[in-house]
Amino acid sequence: MIKSPEIRSAELLDCAQRLFFANGYDNTTVNDIIREAGVSKGAFYHYFASKEALLEALAVRLASDSITALRPVLDDPSLDAVGRLNALMAGSRRLNVELAPQLHSTFDVLFRPENVVLFHKIDETVREIAAPLICAILERGSEEGLFDIPDPRAFADMLLQLRLTFREVMHKALRRAEEGDLDEAAELLDERLRLYGVAIDRLLKLPDGTIKVAEHGFARAFLEAGPSKR
Repeated sequence: MIKSPEIRSAELLDCAQRLFFANGYDNTTVNDIIREAGVSKGAFYHYFASKEALLEALAVRLASDSITALRPVLDDPSLDAVGRLNALMAGSRRLNVELAPQLHSTFDVLFRPENVVLFHKIDETVREIAAPLICAILERGSEEGLFDIPDPRAFADMLLQLRLTFREVMHKALRRAEEGDLDEAAELLDERLRLYGVAIDRLLKLPDGTIKVAEHGFARAFLEAGPSKR
């Protein structure tokens, strides 16, 4: 049976995800992926120009799946804009813990100095997916009189750009956790999350603590759930 391009592409992503997360990105070759998927090398390169391009597509799919999973709570008519932002943060924390082994494996690749260009390309693509969602929440908050922002789309971009400050801190936290210093790693990540919440509050001219980015125990749970802790 001839499979559609969408099905074949999804199967290649499924195989890559299993292998990346089981064996690590560096230890997985294109030959491993095509053997797992049962396709030719030519077929692989028809869909993906390289292993890096496949990783980028996988990161985008994970981001899209996360937004789909969060959609019900974000569409809750009982929530105002502040409630929706907090629901987004809470849902993101939950998904980050659930997907921690996969995310650890992905971050291990993306946070390396030699992969700066790949990191920024993936981040750009993820921001393109998330920006309309954040913009819609900010527009609603402006209409409700909760946010004092002149340009919701620009502010959505700023909020997403702030995430880039996590790259170095997350890398340090993951390394320290792998080295056995979980307490210090969790403290480092918790503090940056707290400051991220303060930055969002001040950007939106809200009282400190309104947007709850951090939650007690989240950083430790995320770090403990990684592959090195299994």
